Amino acid sequence: MQAAAAALTLLSVFFSLSAHGSKPKQSHRSARSDEAGVKRKNQPHIVFILTDDQGFNDIGYHNPTIKTPTLDKLAADGVKLENYYVQPICTPSRSQLITGRYQIHTGLQHSIIRPRQPSCLPSHMDTLPERLREAGYTTHMVGKWHLGFYRKACLPTRKGFDSFFGSLTGSVDYYSYGSCDGPGLCGYDLHNDEGVAWGQEGKYSTTLFTQRARKILESHDPTDRPLFLLLSLQAVHTPLQTPKSYIYPYRDMVNVARRKFAAMVSTVDEAVRNVTYALRKYGYYRNSVIIYSTDNGAQPFTGGSNWPLRGRKGTYWEGGVRGVAFVHSPLLRRRKRVSKALLHITDWFPTLVGLAGGNISQSRGLDGFDVWPTISEGKESPRLEILHNIDPLHKPAVRKTWKSDTKGASGENEMKKLKGPGPAFKKPKKKNKVLRHQPKQKSAFKLKTTKKPQRFSYHAAKPNSKSKPLPRQKIKPLSKSKLKPKTKVYPQNQRHHKQHLKSHPSGTPSISGTSLPESQPQLQTHFKSKSRRTVSQNQNLASRSRPPQPKSKTQFKLHLKSKSKRTLTQYQNISQPETLQPKSHPTPQIGLESFQPVWDTSVQAAIRVGDWKLLTGDPGHGDWVPPQVLPTFPAPWWSLERSAPPFLKPSTHKKVWLFNITADPCERRDLTDQRPDVVQQLLARLAYYNQTAVPVYFPPDDPRANPSQNGGAWVPWVDEEEDEEGKYHGVYKKGRNNKKKKKKKKLRVCKLQSFFMKLNTGMMSNRI
Repeated sequence: MQAAAAALTLLSVFFSLSAHGSKPKQSHRSARSDEAGVKRKNQPHIVFILTDDQGFNDIGYHNPTIKTPTLDKLAADGVKLENYYVQPICTPSRSQLITGRYQIHTGLQHSIIRPRQPSCLPSHMDTLPERLREAGYTTHMVGKWHLGFYRKACLPTRKGFDSFFGSLTGSVDYYSYGSCDGPGLCGYDLHNDEGVAWGQEGKYSTTLFTQRARKILESHDPTDRPLFLLLSLQAVHTPLQTPKSYIYPYRDMVNVARRKFAAMVSTVDEAVRNVTYALRKYGYYRNSVIIYSTDNGAQPFTGGSNWPLRGRKGTYWEGGVRGVAFVHSPLLRRRKRVSKALLHITDWFPTLVGLAGGNISQSRGLDGFDVWPTISEGKESPRLEILHNIDPLHKPAVRKTWKSDTKGASGENEMKKLKGPGPAFKKPKKKNKVLRHQPKQKSAFKLKTTKKPQRFSYHAAKPNSKSKPLPRQKIKPLSKSKLKPKTKVYPQNQRHHKQHLKSHPSGTPSISGTSLPESQPQLQTHFKSKSRRTVSQNQNLASRSRPPQPKSKTQFKLHLKSKSKRTLTQYQNISQPETLQPKSHPTPQIGLESFQPVWDTSVQAAIRVGDWKLLTGDPGHGDWVPPQVLPTFPAPWWSLERSAPPFLKPSTHKKVWLFNITADPCERRDLTDQRPDVVQQLLARLAYYNQTAVPVYFPPDDPRANPSQNGGAWVPWVDEEEDEEGKYHGVYKKGRNNKKKKKKKKLRVCKLQSFFMKLNTGMMSNRI
């Protein structure tokens, strides 16, 4: 008995010790679960609503004729972003939203991803939904993708989204979900996750996408995990299709395209109302952030309006890149206000990841900034500059008259115009010769480095992880006394020596200094006269020191050849006897560098630094199109808002534009001649950004993508084992030796007749 009692005593002691030892483990687990619960509670639900082709003048709080009561109310109770920028076309904006990087760092500098192109987001680059999923979010996407799908690794479900329902191409019929990429190349484009969603024909896409978004909100438990929903609506992109009940409120609009477009905006407003109602109904709203943004400017020829901004979709004028956006959230500390802080679509990546409590340190090479304190609290924006783009493949567009330009009113060729549109009618031979003999745009890459340019495969073009972020420069104003010195002309046959841009220890060109000491007026005059010769060459300023323009074909070729060989890094100011520096006042290094030409201005590029915006090359059609302009564009209407009367128009060779966007948001006053110092500084910034660019990836169309070979739908056509990315090295350009069908030449009168017949047919078919 005593032995049994002793054994029981030992067992009781053992169990008590084990119980005491297990308590710390249980308490540790409970503490960790409590921490996770607190983190989930602090993580807001994020709903990002992205519209397509909605212009600056296509929302109620900018234009009362557009009826958007839901959007107006949400924006009024939140923060309107009135200095917010996107990209001019679909794919670049969406790629920068998903990756947080500029186009020059993803290889998508040129145009959109067409349905038959074997291209998509770089495989090595992380995405916004991936980072949010790592932070504990469930991620869903509904709507338009348009970031490539040639292989399954490019699909949204392989880029961080838990589910996807929508279209993969850029333009889809709103009822039949058919998408075409040329005559006879049409297929069905509606997908559920990685399969084709057959059987949805007849349902309006905006309504269908809204129903799927509400279903996601209904099925998810907001207290379990935070949610990220990207609702990427197809509206208000062409084709102009909408239920007739939405058109009736706009029956007084004369322009049929504008009437249908406005009705499509109303469908978007109703979709947002239904989504916000679901957020309130299912318990998301109090801990949610709603972001509303367009992906680019509107196309006026298909009913959109960017008035009073200049330009349209596909251009780098304000009408193409300044976007409509607002943020609505109960979590905002300062609500019901308008933010004029400089923001860009790349800023959403670090902003949302930071808001979700995620880690952006692993995302190297981000071009965006965390702007949540700017939006929520009204603090100063960390962003001081925006690189809109550098596209070395863009071909300059031919300036056309109003008659030939009406072609855009009946078609949907705005994307094709980025690849060098041909004129609607034949141009005089002289103009063709001038355009044909312009310097090649490859010279832009010669400026990047002194080494020979290399060719890289797309997947190997990874950003340097050790590279430091680009510093932001502020431009100092020049005093009025220095803006009007006596110019002095120097002969062009001076000897020039090669000189590379000097850099700060951080590696950036020294461009911050703008003013020079007052004791050196002659040196400053020399700089200004030279900068006028180099930067303002597009305005054909006559100078006695310049040789006259050669007229013959041979002389013109030689002239351009010698001109193109003078790369911008080969110039150096030679001190003249009258411009020697006093020893007591040495010239600052910054002042010398800021007036050196450093950029090939024939390359299409655009940059915003502070208040200043610089455009080079061909920025696109730069007209101000008033709302309600008729699609036929009678000459008196169209001439009201042309950029300038014919006798005042600058030369077609103009390549540089400078605007103070804060003082002149409609870009009506070009300050290139008045501020050559600012021009040079912004050109230096372009040259620096170009040094960080990866090669353009623009592969040829793949015939295997034809929907007729894939069951009648647009689906991935490349196996995962194939190394499609490594097949095309460097930049692809279509050769001129491709076989083309010979077309019978038509007289100019016949072309006009057929054009107006097609235009009239399109107008009658669109009329209600």
